[in-house]
Amino acid sequence: MNIPANLKYTKDHEWIKIEGNIGTIGITEFAQGELGDIVYIDINPDVAEMTMGETFGTIEAVKTVSDLYAPVTGKVIELNKKLNDEPQQVNSDPYGEGWIIKVEIADASQLTELLDAAAYEAQLAQ
Repeated sequence: MNIPANLKYTKDHEWIKIEGNIGTIGITEFAQGELGDIVYIDINPDVAEMTMGETFGTIEAVKTVSDLYAPVTGKVIELNKKLNDEPQQVNSDPYGEGWIIKVEIADASQLTELLDAAAYEAQLAQ
C-alpha cells in the first residue's frame, strides 16, 4: 500500500500535501480501495471555506457514498474540475491527478493534529 511520507493524514483517510500555506487534499489509496469504483464527487461549487473535521462534500462509489472531511480549516482556492468528467482518477491516481480540493490554510498549528505516514500506517494495521 502506498502511503507517501511527505503527506499528512486524517483518521478518516483524507490526505493533505502542504506547500507553503496551500494544502492540496484528497483521499488515500486505502480509502479509494475500500470504496471501489468512484463514480461521482459532490462538492458544492460555491464552497468558500472549510472547517477542520467538518464535511466538505461526498464521494460516491458503486458500493456506497462517503463523506469527505476537512483535514484543516481554510479558504477554498480551487476544486479539481477534471473530476467532474473523470472521477475515476481518484482510483487510478489518488495522490496525483485524483486530488480533490485546494485550500489556503488558516491555522498551520492544526497540522500537528494530523497523522504522519507512520502513524497512519499503524492505524490501518489495527
